[in-house]
Amino acid sequence: MIELEDLTKRYGDKLAVDGLSFTVRPGTVTGFLGPNGAGKSTTMRMVLGLDAPTRGDVRIEGKHYGELQEPLHSIGALLEAKGVHGGRRAYDHLLCMAQSNGIPERRVGEVLEMVGLHDVARKRPKGFSLGMGQRLGIAAALLGDPRILMFDEPVNGLDPEGIHWIRTLMQQLAREGRTVFVSSHLMSEMAQTAEHLVVIGQGRLLADTSMSQFIAENSRTHVRVRTPEPERMLDVLVEAGLRPATAADGALEVDGSEAPRIGELAAANQVVLHELSTQRASLEEAFMRLTAQSVEYHAYAPGDVQAAVPGGPPGPPAGTAAPPQGGQAPPGGQAPPAWGENWRKGRRG
Repeated sequence: MIELEDLTKRYGDKLAVDGLSFTVRPGTVTGFLGPNGAGKSTTMRMVLGLDAPTRGDVRIEGKHYGELQEPLHSIGALLEAKGVHGGRRAYDHLLCMAQSNGIPERRVGEVLEMVGLHDVARKRPKGFSLGMGQRLGIAAALLGDPRILMFDEPVNGLDPEGIHWIRTLMQQLAREGRTVFVSSHLMSEMAQTAEHLVVIGQGRLLADTSMSQFIAENSRTHVRVRTPEPERMLDVLVEAGLRPATAADGALEVDGSEAPRIGELAAANQVVLHELSTQRASLEEAFMRLTAQSVEYHAYAPGDVQAAVPGGPPGPPAGTAAPPQGGQAPPGGQAPPAWGENWRKGRRG
């Protein structure tokens, strides 16, 4: 179990983490989400004692990280896969860690086999690909067979087989009763892996809830109805007290009801249906909606004047027009250079 209480970190004038309080419990995979700059990595560093909190407290199984006698038996972590000595062989890197925590040497071979690096155990990590470096970092996290696992972007650089493997591994560790805390920007992957979510924005807690509840509370769920008799079906739904909307393709979208009830209404009125489906938002859509006002770094494509996310942050500040498409001049103004023109001029010069 990891417990955070009023955890705060300030770097000069920058408030990176602002009064975070939540608990990461055993037996489930807890996803840790937030936009870039939200404070996720800083929070994880404070859990491991790599950064000292400005205020508040964080404990691992009731103790500060510095109080753990052999910490790799309690918590294993992957924060920076390339944080290894590039000239030391992979086997020796893990062996040094094992010897510092009273872990038998045979465990080194076990974890290298587990992560698929047995054949390169005697090679130096400076020649490893990003994915191989990730696997070595995961092996280090597993070395002490810890009760708590913490991963920051564990699928970064992994191929599809590797992504499936680490997802299955995290879920298996949680089923064994371990605490699994994982941060990732890949929403589709997180949706398949995590059961519980902790979401932060600009250092503050935005949500601490189950995956299903998070999506339900931060997105729109509706029933889509497609029929060759849309006008008749519309009348049926209105008479039942519902307020359907018509989609661009002519289908009806119904909020505030469930598919079985709408199907029963159609059957009772002998209306033929070609489609009756419940439309649920993805984790990505729910996340974008919740964190729209907490995004610190906004990017705009050429010609954009407003963010694309409904209900999202505003476009560029007033008086800061985005570059028009094709370099066309705004009314009464001078045409700006076409996209990339300044770079091309530099190349020609």
